[in-house]
Amino acid sequence: MKFLKFLIVGILFGIILVKSEAVSWYRIFEMFKFQSFHMYGIIGSAVGLGILSIYIIKKTKIKNIEGTKIEIPTKDKGFVNYLLGGSIFGLGWALAGACPGPMYILVGTGVFSILLVIAAATLGTFVYGILKDKLPH
Repeated sequence: MKFLKFLIVGILFGIILVKSEAVSWYRIFEMFKFQSFHMYGIIGSAVGLGILSIYIIKKTKIKNIEGTKIEIPTKDKGFVNYLLGGSIFGLGWALAGACPGPMYILVGTGVFSILLVIAAATLGTFVYGILKDKLPH
């Protein structure tokens, strides 16, 4: 029962992504070919809302549901790391037609071929876990 609120929010988020066509392979393909503003509008809105939310959290010192202050750590890994990581993520997104969150939503909509992508992503995460101490961070 404790996690029911998270399940409900997840289901609502999935419905919103399906209705906005953010999980549509066609829309993602259009985005990577720079043929449509649709996905850039969705992503830009999310980034803008995230920036505004973090600003409000920092300025008002909002507390989480448990009453502790929300602290956002500063991270600076360097531009090259972000460029490399973002490129790898974008390549996987373009090849799979979905980023990690919508992969599970696609299973819920009946696109069972995405299970192969989920298996590959899980394997990649496992391999990273093994190699992370040997990689430059």
